[in-house]
Amino acid sequence: MSEPTGNPQRLRVIVADDQAAVREPLAAVLGMSDDIDVVAAAANGVEVLAAVAAAPVDVVLMDLRMPVMDGIEATRRLSEDHPATAVVVLTTFADDDSILAALSAGARGYLTKNAGRQDIIRAIRAAAAGQAVLDHEVQDRLLATVRTRPQEGGQTLPADLTPREREVLTLIGQGLPNRAIAEKLFISEATVKTHINNLFAKADIRDRADAVRRALAAGLA
Repeated sequence: MSEPTGNPQRLRVIVADDQAAVREPLAAVLGMSDDIDVVAAAANGVEVLAAVAAAPVDVVLMDLRMPVMDGIEATRRLSEDHPATAVVVLTTFADDDSILAALSAGARGYLTKNAGRQDIIRAIRAAAAGQAVLDHEVQDRLLATVRTRPQEGGQTLPADLTPREREVLTLIGQGLPNRAIAEKLFISEATVKTHINNLFAKADIRDRADAVRRALAAGLA
C-alpha cells in the first residue's frame, strides 16, 4: 500500500487520458506549476495502477472513458489498494451516472474538460489536502440527482449526529475546506477535524467526496 510522498512542497501527479493530444499537453502545462511534478502519463487504468504501485503518488487526474481499464474501475482499485492517492476526474462527461459512479468509486474531485488550468491546479492541491472538489455544473447535477432518486438503503444519516456535526457536514457538502469551515463557525481547524472524524465514524462516511454526496442526499447542502 503506497504512502503519501515525503516532500510536502511538491505534489506527485499522474495524468491519465487515452488521447495523447490531451494527455501530453496537459502534463506539460501542469508540470510548469511550482508545486506539481507530473511523474507519469497513462493511457488507461492499468497503466495508472502500475505507476502508483511503482512509486508513491499524491493525485491522479483521471479520464473516465479509457480502453483496457476505464477510469471508474481504476479509481475503485486505487481507493482500495492505495487510499493515500487521491483521484480527481477530468472528463467531457457530466451525466448523472458518470458522476455518481466516480464518486461512489472513491473520486475526491470531478471536473469537466472545460475547466481552466488554474481550476485544475486548485483541484489537485485541494484533493491532495483531503478536500472534495466538484465544479459548479457537477455539483448542481449531483444535487438534482440525489433529490429526485430514491434513497439507497443505509444512506440516511444517524440520529446521534450533534447539531454541530450536521453543520460541519452541511459546509463540507458546499465544498468548503476545513479552514473556511472553521472561520464560518468561529472554531479552530483542530476542532473542525475532530467534528469531521466523529461524523465520519458515526455515519460510516469514507472520505470528503462521500461526505458531499451524503450531505446532498440528506438535503443539507
